[in-house]
Amino acid sequence: MLYLTAETKILLAVTPVDFRKGLDGLVALCEHQLRQQPRSGSLFIFINRSRTMIRVLCYEINGYWIATKRLSRGRYGGWPNSTESLYSMPASELTKILRKLVVNQP
Repeated sequence: MLYLTAETKILLAVTPVDFRKGLDGLVALCEHQLRQQPRSGSLFIFINRSRTMIRVLCYEINGYWIATKRLSRGRYGGWPNSTESLYSMPASELTKILRKLVVNQP
């Protein structure tokens, strides 16, 4: 579980990402596509195309860490739609997204 505060800067990538990229690929995506500094201390949030996995990228003092949450069933709902490639949000909004699931009907 992530512990977030009101001061946590959260930047969400609106477009789904291919998670085969791994850590170095996400760092490169932040720098080149999103035009952000991944070492800024911000949390960068990514989702896969099927909306079943979320990854969080963060730089802390001496290195990057990455967290992944994969749902065992259902999909994430409430992912923002925007013309921008990056969406800034408060921690409370991210918490709502992480809890809002769309369950697949059989």
